Amino acid sequence: MSEGSAPVVAVDGPGGSGKGTVTQMLAKQLGWHLLDSGALYRLTALAAVRQNVPLEDEAALVAVAASLDVAFKPTPEGEPARVILAGEDVTFDIRTETCGNNASRIAVMQPVRDALLQRQRDFQQAPGLVADGRDMGTVVFPGAQVKIFLTASAEERARRRFSQLKAAGVDVSIDAVLEEIRVRDERDINRSAAPLKPADDAQVIDSTGLSIQEVLDRCMAAVSQT
Repeated sequence: MSEGSAPVVAVDGPGGSGKGTVTQMLAKQLGWHLLDSGALYRLTALAAVRQNVPLEDEAALVAVAASLDVAFKPTPEGEPARVILAGEDVTFDIRTETCGNNASRIAVMQPVRDALLQRQRDFQQAPGLVADGRDMGTVVFPGAQVKIFLTASAEERARRRFSQLKAAGVDVSIDAVLEEIRVRDERDINRSAAPLKPADDAQVIDSTGLSIQEVLDRCMAAVSQT
């Protein structure tokens, strides 16, 4: 469907702000579709490898990106959204280091980026869409009815990420996690293409010190006002 044919809630913000959990809860509560935009480059890379498409073949990669058969399914709080590619659950397959490296290789190709831009917009279907990303409200869905920019202090986001990693058995220091977040923020904010920033008409929600339910309530209030 073209932009404007179904309502969109665009949720942008830096990593660790709670976007993933909140967008899943919003989608479930509203009964709308869910888009995890950050997974699409990994999905394109995975699909290309499975289809024996060389990662240097730009034209073939564009075809893969444009025809991705993918769906995102909300899961219980705290778990990543299930990613379904051509009917198969690939939630964990796309999180491997190899897949991440392959995704980085194809993400620099502008034709692939253009194809994925359109593929993201194709998710806008009735009854509505909740889109999670970094440029949903500024680039992908500039006409979204609701735009939310969810943020938190770097220290708070580092604490959350540190807790996740420790729970997963990863040996890491809080200082290293904080430095990684600060470097990523700097890169995302200053990149030339679609820099991380709130849309002019976005509602900024700082989740520092808030529970997930409190953040969800504020997002639902923003939705109800439209």
